[in-house]
Order: sequence, then structure tokens, then C-alpha cells
Amino acid sequence: MSKKILVLDDDDDILEIISILLVDNGYEIRTLSSGDTVFENIKDFQPDLILMDVMLAGMDGRAICKDIKENHLTYFLPVILISGTHDLAGALHLQGAPNDFVAKPFDIDHLLQVVDKQLAA
Repeated sequence: MSKKILVLDDDDDILEIISILLVDNGYEIRTLSSGDTVFENIKDFQPDLILMDVMLAGMDGRAICKDIKENHLTYFLPVILISGTHDLAGALHLQGAPNDFVAKPFDIDHLLQVVDKQLAA
């Protein structure tokens, strides 16, 4: 059974690139262009990992990540944040922080390594 990944990004081109990359590597994915329904989608889709941009239209991926990590029903889900403007590497140890971070523009192989590492943990 393939691992499921929920991908959030407000840039349709990035969503398409990440979707193709993950599907080609055997993952089942669901995409969202905003974080408004993230908890409904987690409940419905039951992802094994969440891959999310920091800057979402009108929302902050860091705040959504913190909500996921502080919710007793979702705290265990690995979250990887992607950002072209924020360096989150130094904050990975803080409460509510993501499990990992990938900087934009990202190298496709590096993104896959980070995803594989979090799913194997």
C-alpha cells in the first residue's frame, strides 16, 4: 500500500510539479491550495505525511503546522515545511515545529530524500 501525502501550496505550478514528482515515486497524494480545510482533509484522506508551503494565501503554514502538532489527533503526523523566504532549520527543535524543512528553490532529489526520511522514521 502506497504512502499518502497531503500537499499544501497556493502556487498551482508548484503543486503540479510536486504532485507529478511524488506520484511518479509511488506516493498517493492529495493537494490543497489553502489551509482552510486542512483538518477535514487529514481526517478524510488520513495522510502519512504533510508537505506544506510556509506562505499560503492569507495563512501561515507555520501556524497550521503548530495547530497540527498541538492537536492530540494529529500531533504524530510528520510535517515538512517548504519556504523560499524563511529559514526554519534553526527552529526545528521548538514546540509545534515541523519535522523537517526544505528551502525553495528545492532540488527534486533532496525533496524526495527528506520525504523518504520522514516516512521511514
